Amino acid sequence: MEVETYLRRIQYDGQRQPSAASLRALHRQHLFTVPFENLDIPLRNPIRLELARLYDKIVVRHRGGFCYELNGLFCDLLRNLGFQVQMLSARVSRADGSFGPEFDHMLLKVELEDPWLADVGFGESFVDPIVFRSGGASEVNGRCYSVVRVGDEWQLVREDAQGRLPQYRFRDIPRQLGDYAGMCHFHQTSPDSHFTTSWTCSKATPNGRVTLANMRLIVTRSGNREERLLTTEAEVRQCLREQFGIEFPESADLRTLVV
Repeated sequence: MEVETYLRRIQYDGQRQPSAASLRALHRQHLFTVPFENLDIPLRNPIRLELARLYDKIVVRHRGGFCYELNGLFCDLLRNLGFQVQMLSARVSRADGSFGPEFDHMLLKVELEDPWLADVGFGESFVDPIVFRSGGASEVNGRCYSVVRVGDEWQLVREDAQGRLPQYRFRDIPRQLGDYAGMCHFHQTSPDSHFTTSWTCSKATPNGRVTLANMRLIVTRSGNREERLLTTEAEVRQCLREQFGIEFPESADLRTLVV
């Protein structure tokens, strides 16, 4: 872990000592600079949960990743800066109202004067960390994300004009990076995983979000939404480079992304 290089990667030059303010600033910068993406899955590049590999991918090669990669490496950065951090396992909400299995998602608990929840790996979600207590909440772009207790679990809920929608459930039990290996393999190989049936690259912006999903570019700014359909590999390369700072070598075959 080269902390200075990582901080340059996320364009961060603020305070570093463990505090709620510095956690908030680091969290926001990570979301604004490192995209949530699963491009390695359709490109058939195995994802292994080893910190050196994650650092090379995200920091050195300026890629993004999905939850285990992004939160796993962000956890290591925070620890190197002196934060006390634990990995937590979450079960993601399904369309039928049920929840996925354990280790379906990774989020982070950061111990400060109050405990906080951090998550830079869930795609469109909260931008500021949420204080970890019932009723803790964060609002972004007209949506409120709050934490509530449900039996022996906690639940992240999104609330907007369309109503309340559970995002995931989790327990306050510390985990290790290796605990997620089985579900990481599942999500990049199983036909039952949505990551093997569609691809996305998405990044938060200070006033919205930019997403490239299955050749469709979606840009939201201050509540306004624009969409454009890409049609060629060259357009995909240009979009990834200009919108997300991701540049594949010319030798990389991206034709599997053209769907």
